[in-house]
Amino acid sequence: MLALIAGRGELPRAVAMAQDTAPLICALEGSMPETVTASHVFRLERLGGFLKWLRRQGVTHVCLCGAVDRPRFDLLKLDLATLALLPRIRRALRRGDDGALRIAISILEQAGFKVIAAHEAAPDLLPKPGTLTTAQPDHSAQQAAETGDRVSEEQASKDLGQACVVTEVDVLARESEAGTDAMLAGTVSAPGAVFYKAPKPGQDRRADLPVIGPETAMRAVQLGLAGLVIEAGGVMVLDQRKVIDILDKAGLFLWVRERPH
Repeated sequence: MLALIAGRGELPRAVAMAQDTAPLICALEGSMPETVTASHVFRLERLGGFLKWLRRQGVTHVCLCGAVDRPRFDLLKLDLATLALLPRIRRALRRGDDGALRIAISILEQAGFKVIAAHEAAPDLLPKPGTLTTAQPDHSAQQAAETGDRVSEEQASKDLGQACVVTEVDVLARESEAGTDAMLAGTVSAPGAVFYKAPKPGQDRRADLPVIGPETAMRAVQLGLAGLVIEAGGVMVLDQRKVIDILDKAGLFLWVRERPH
């Protein structure tokens, strides 16, 4: 049986809808999903008890999907089942996002669950490599993608965001902890620039794999961008048909690019 630990955004709904059998949907208190209904809500201080509860429900696989805020931790609410996990939880709360997710995954695995990625639970979310739109990337876009590769490496070394807006030589915006939507909302008109998104090099891809969707496409159109570059096998696309339709109508490209190694 599959359990989703669901956060905000459209991803939990997309993953849930891709299953033949309805998954058990759970949520961390303070980061409730908007697009699915959680049947069980747990506190981080009672993680140990929650894992035991999952086993009693017959859960064998767990998928982490959706945005989750870093929770506050109250020792007074700790249960006995979580006491042994306390050093690792505290360590996770001090780490960056990638480090925290690695610890979370290891806790789930040691509790006997198989952790699967959202794109493994819903394979159609990962588009095939190539240009999916009528518009094609030109030489300038290829140069901008190489700029994006460098920014991605820099941001990974600081455990920062997975997206940026770039030209051949300039970085116009970088994703921060606030996320991609906030980055695009804070970007002024950028005609001819490129939206770039890719996983952090070396990150565990079972959680926090990048996502784009119709809102990303619409904002790119509003900013006057030339197109979007996403890493093949590394970025999920929600409602792919709608994304392509939005971009085709505005003459933007969507390039699912295989990143050079």
